[in-house]
Amino acid sequence: MLTISGLIKRFGGFTALNGVSFDVVEGEILGLIGPNGSGKTTLFNVVTGIYGADAGAIRFEGAEIGNASPQKVHRAGISRTFQRSRLSLPLSIFDNIMIGNHKRLDQGLWFNLMRRGALRREFEANYSAARTLVEVFDPPLAERMFEPVAGLPMIDRRRIEICRALIGESKLLLLDEPSAGMTQDETAELMRDILQIRGHRKNLTIIIVEHEMGVIERITNRCVVLNFGRKIAVGTFAEIAADRMVQEAYLGLE
Repeated sequence: MLTISGLIKRFGGFTALNGVSFDVVEGEILGLIGPNGSGKTTLFNVVTGIYGADAGAIRFEGAEIGNASPQKVHRAGISRTFQRSRLSLPLSIFDNIMIGNHKRLDQGLWFNLMRRGALRREFEANYSAARTLVEVFDPPLAERMFEPVAGLPMIDRRRIEICRALIGESKLLLLDEPSAGMTQDETAELMRDILQIRGHRKNLTIIIVEHEMGVIERITNRCVVLNFGRKIAVGTFAEIAADRMVQEAYLGLE
């Protein structure tokens, strides 16, 4: 589904990504791990068009998307979440989710003012789709679709962010430290939710950046390990956990 070849990203004299290459297979959950500053979030930012690559190629379903705009990447079927919450707190759960579906909404003045019946049908269809997504995570939360997200705990905010990323029928979901700011129990609960979403969308492919190795071990099919902007290992969690270079990167062994 996704092929990254020789990816390089520099910030002045600092090379954040140095010749990174790997493939992502449709339907898998791939863990992207490494110490702080190893280039994980930078890679997400390059793939999604926030940063342009200095060299290398990114192909999604056979099409080159390297240096494409974030809008083009989103239309191709790639969505993401961020380390820090990007929800609009005064808006409702429903409104925040609909931000992720903007490419499908008819927002023309004529449609909204004159075609009231069509507008209502569009609203009902979008509400049903958003509510169905939220119900997969937490049925009681789906009863609160028009409440502001400001009053929600962190785990529910993360759920809404993932729903917003999925509402546009994305094929590839990039999760950047979804457990940030949560307790271990909340993290375990959210990972169960993610696996449950996979049960509803068999072909959904996920790349997850996560520091909790218990999470990575539990939900990933394979892992790619970065260190100082380079790929140093790829394989199952058991394989990379036994890798000497990975142990050195995490534990500082000589």
